[in-house]
Amino acid sequence: MSPAILVLEDGRTFHGESYGAEGETFGEAVFSTGMTGYQETLTDPSYHRQVVVMTAPHVGNTGMNDEDPESRKIWVSGYVVRDPARVPSSWRARRSLDDALREQGVVGISGIDTRALTRHLRERGAMRVGISTTETDPQTLLARVLDADEMAGTELSDQVTTTETYVVPAVGEKRFTVAAVDLGIKANTPRMMAERGIEVHVMPATVSAEEVLAVDPDGVFYSNGPGDPAATTQQVELLQALLRQGLPYFGICFGNQLFGRALGFGTYKLKYGHRGINQPVIDRTTGKVEVTAHNHGFAVDAPLDGSTRTQYGDASVSHVCLNDDVVEGLELRDEAGKLKAFSVQYHPEAAAGPHDAAYLFDRFCDLMGDNA
Repeated sequence: MSPAILVLEDGRTFHGESYGAEGETFGEAVFSTGMTGYQETLTDPSYHRQVVVMTAPHVGNTGMNDEDPESRKIWVSGYVVRDPARVPSSWRARRSLDDALREQGVVGISGIDTRALTRHLRERGAMRVGISTTETDPQTLLARVLDADEMAGTELSDQVTTTETYVVPAVGEKRFTVAAVDLGIKANTPRMMAERGIEVHVMPATVSAEEVLAVDPDGVFYSNGPGDPAATTQQVELLQALLRQGLPYFGICFGNQLFGRALGFGTYKLKYGHRGINQPVIDRTTGKVEVTAHNHGFAVDAPLDGSTRTQYGDASVSHVCLNDDVVEGLELRDEAGKLKAFSVQYHPEAAAGPHDAAYLFDRFCDLMGDNA
């Protein structure tokens, strides 16, 4: 193992050892509090252009397998762990995490005080960072960190989306057809829909309203994805056109933020975001509290109380994070109070768990059934 350094944009420096590929990388430093599911995290396209700091000290114990990836590759820009497992101990493992990172050119660092780094990001906020195994001077690396792009104002969905439409067939009897706009979709999302009898047409982020309507969908879905929702306009205009058509809508994560913007709400960048699998959220429509998986650095700026009249119906906040009152879900109803569309900021499709929010896919089926 060779020496490595990590330098934050405010100059804070950590010295450790190389983990994964040799070289240099830049991105936005964020931390994830999940104690399991690192393979799903690494392959989640929402982490594109981010350097993920794991707060759990031991990472890599179960290696990497061929069944659990959420997409075609590892998307994180860099990876930071304290005590990596050098030898995996799962019968499902096909390679070590270190080998997978090296094979895909992902630069990482290990052996640093991730608790101190996490506390620093909590106090100062998510910020740009650089990791290098080739540069020994922190000030020289800092200069390159300050030249790197910031996450705010960046549109990234076109970099992670599918290039062509593909279909995930329904399992068993087909009940519905859904047009899913891929903004960085995870594999478990169409899988969970298919299990409910939905034929899912996964479409590129650049799809037009005419192309969506051509598959005669019973509903429209917007996936999770990376980037600043305020920098995204095409998908907002597409969603507005589809809402005018009266199509039922369900959005997750980035799909929640774009739904908010389509309804006329603003979005803003959180100080350090929500990332992990232990976030408590209350579903105001049922009063139930769910433990949920999160990965978002932006949020919708909508009033927590009452409803807002829009040209598509009455919009209101349906889910709220109990840690900090961040908006975690929206719903749209007509004048009679009938549900027309909804979205959540967190991840009901989280393959590594928890699974408290899987009912939202059933709610989507109910919505499409009521609209038939």
